[in-house]
Amino acid sequence: MNERMRNPDEILKKLEQEEKQKHSGKLKIFFGYAAGVGKTYGMLEAAHVAKESGIDVVAGYIEPHTRPETMAQLEGLERLPCLEIEYRNILLKEFDLDGALKRKPQLLLVDELAHTNAEGCRHLKRYQDIEELLKAGIDVYTTVNVQHIESLNDIVAGLTGIVVRERIPDFVFDSASQVELVDLEPVELLERLKQGKIYKEKQASQAVKNFFTVENLIALREVALRRMADRVNLIQEKSSTAEHLLICLSPSPSNEKVIRQAARMASAFHGRFTAFFVETSDFTEFSNEDLERLRWHSRLAEQLGAKTVTSYGNDIVEQIAEYAKAAKVTKVVLGRTYTKRSRFGVKESFSERLTKLAPQIEIFVIPDSYEKKYIKKRQRSFKYQTNLIMQDILISMIVLGLSTGISYLFAYWGFSEANLIMVYLLGVMITSLFTRHRLCSTIASILSVFVFNYCFTEPIRTFSVYDPGYMATFAIMFIMAFISTTLMQKIKQQAKQAVMKSYRTEILLETSQRFQQAVDVEAIVSYTAKQLSELLERNILFYSGNPEIHPEPIVWKWEGEEEISPYDQRELGVAQWVYKNNKHAGFSTSTLPGVKYLYLAVRSGEQVFGVVGIDMKDKAMDAFQEGLMGAILNECALALEKEALIKERKEAAMQLQKEQLRANLLRSISHDLRTPLTSISGNAGVLMSSGDKIDEAHKSELYEDIYEEAMWLINLVENLLSVTRIEDGRVSLNLQVELLDDVIAEALQHLSKKKTDHKIIVNQENDLFMVKMDTKLIVQVFINLIDNALKYTAPGTTIQIRTRKRREWIVVEVIDNGKGIKDEEKAKLFDMFYTSGQAVADGRRGMGLGLALCKSIIEAHNGQISVHDNKPSGTIFRFTLKQEEVQIDG
Repeated sequence: MNERMRNPDEILKKLEQEEKQKHSGKLKIFFGYAAGVGKTYGMLEAAHVAKESGIDVVAGYIEPHTRPETMAQLEGLERLPCLEIEYRNILLKEFDLDGALKRKPQLLLVDELAHTNAEGCRHLKRYQDIEELLKAGIDVYTTVNVQHIESLNDIVAGLTGIVVRERIPDFVFDSASQVELVDLEPVELLERLKQGKIYKEKQASQAVKNFFTVENLIALREVALRRMADRVNLIQEKSSTAEHLLICLSPSPSNEKVIRQAARMASAFHGRFTAFFVETSDFTEFSNEDLERLRWHSRLAEQLGAKTVTSYGNDIVEQIAEYAKAAKVTKVVLGRTYTKRSRFGVKESFSERLTKLAPQIEIFVIPDSYEKKYIKKRQRSFKYQTNLIMQDILISMIVLGLSTGISYLFAYWGFSEANLIMVYLLGVMITSLFTRHRLCSTIASILSVFVFNYCFTEPIRTFSVYDPGYMATFAIMFIMAFISTTLMQKIKQQAKQAVMKSYRTEILLETSQRFQQAVDVEAIVSYTAKQLSELLERNILFYSGNPEIHPEPIVWKWEGEEEISPYDQRELGVAQWVYKNNKHAGFSTSTLPGVKYLYLAVRSGEQVFGVVGIDMKDKAMDAFQEGLMGAILNECALALEKEALIKERKEAAMQLQKEQLRANLLRSISHDLRTPLTSISGNAGVLMSSGDKIDEAHKSELYEDIYEEAMWLINLVENLLSVTRIEDGRVSLNLQVELLDDVIAEALQHLSKKKTDHKIIVNQENDLFMVKMDTKLIVQVFINLIDNALKYTAPGTTIQIRTRKRREWIVVEVIDNGKGIKDEEKAKLFDMFYTSGQAVADGRRGMGLGLALCKSIIEAHNGQISVHDNKPSGTIFRFTLKQEEVQIDG
């Protein structure tokens, strides 16, 4: 497909995958159709070639065969010590995953990809060990046979009659960077077997009888070659006509075969694959065996690349048809269903009804050998529910008895037979309402007809009738009772499903609203833990962030449960692994299953925000709880991602602000330092070159200019250093009680010579104002404000310094009668590096540090500073300092 015509999301996803693959290890599989074809030998041979090219190669685990040719290939390769595990008094040797991660070679050899690890290893399967190695950036060579691929399990079982227990998901095989087919003619393989090069003599003879027959080997070789061809097609560009396959999950044993066949078809068509489960009203009546088989089918479908979707309703065919139309399903794969026959014809089959409801969809029916046995078993299991049935029968009898008693009373009062029939119909409806099985209400309908006939039709207390018209009455009565029963059962089922849907919607809506209202990450995490605990009725642990860095989780204890011990090192270790690998682990999983909690990564794509631990109490959750839990965790991940983005945005804004300040500083320094430095260097140059020719008055003037410009630079540097210290919070105030009049006098002594061009008046309400202040910093405030007034007013004008008391505060004002400041500039005047746009009296603009420094100093003294208009013209800078009450003895 043309790259321009592809969906932008697909292109982005592909780029992300390519970026991820750059940092991950590469997997090469040596693939064969049977043991003994030379997979391990070929792998070791390739390892020697890699080592000769300078690659760091380590043999992580090689199956200890007694094949001399294979074991000889190990010479010259570094071998990783095996992990020894004692199991039932037998010492087992397994691959040491942690040792391999610690050694971290460039290339690691790990034999037998489909191997099941011994109890006590981190993962249940070896392919999971290899996934962790690849994520750590280690390249891996491994071996596997065709019978170990999950989707081909039923085909191999059909060909050989042997069901292989050790299997790998298809995605592990298809995602390998390279697959090398190790091929050998079946006749040559059998010859090697007879020569004892594969198994010992006794094992070889058994193998020839059971598995290693010419027919089996030829068939397996053909399947392996076909699987390699499928993988090559899969690597090629997908076709533009996207196929969408759907299978329906069920607890039927045949469902496993349907899932595998659908997975092979999805792979062949390069299409999407959906596993659809319809939860009906009788879901609660499933046996534990059925529920466990349903969970296995769901996990199998996910392993084979399916997306699992759950719907609610009693008409499974209608639910499938509606979803297929909405999701643009093109093919539906079903198991064969057996239609009940009757004297009046054949009931429509599952596939026939689906064809009518969704005629545009292709339907594939997979034959099986389990369905009849399973149906009989389900029928037998129904017989064992005696307690529930007896309870329903008792309710039915009580209601029927009450209906008869009321009918006798109505007959005594002279009511017609139509009223009596309505009483029995009401009884049937009440029976339907309070019983679980439809059979009870159906039987109640039939019994109602017979009891009415026996008690209220002539001849009474017999099942005979004089009037033939009563037969029509009985038939109509039964039909009405049966229809009422059916409608009542449907209403009950729909009400139950509506309650479940409403509950799910309410929970998710409330969760979404709470997350929107949450003010920080801690609030999101706490609410998620609380919601999961109330939903699942279990203890919850929530590690926000990396458990290795933050090992103390938020704990939410469910009422009545025992106290939680969240600091168990084994449990903490599982949480850390989940965060690091972005996968689920713990109870009921195939990774570290020996702990009490199930640990789930709270994630959005590849980003993990935390880990949730759920106390499983040694039992699994039902499908409804799992679906709701997954939805809540997805909402939590989105909320945490939003918080992270807000935080990143704030940090980016702060960084941008710092960059802008830095740029403004550099620009201001380059502009404002040039003028005084030019003046200083120019005057100094004149004195150096013509000092003896200049009279003393001119020399004194040049010296004074150099001094003034140098003092201006010193004042600039002091302002810059002071404002940066205060903004960073690194300045400590040296507070002492001082007389404000003395501080003003000291500030006036430090002003530049320009003050001689202006008239400065000090007007104080009281000469004895005492203030607790840092004298040096407040002097700097006066200098900056008065110097600012001198700079922006014409020579000869008056500048006034006024002080007065307002309650416990001293108000200080610096007043000039210049041109004033525009209203739009007042809000920015105290910002760092901001300067007024009006012309300056001396022709030189400042860096915009003076007023920013004044604001920082006054606020550090818990005061306030502001700017106001002076009427009729000019500006007033006003700041406040808190007065210090001084006790005078005497």
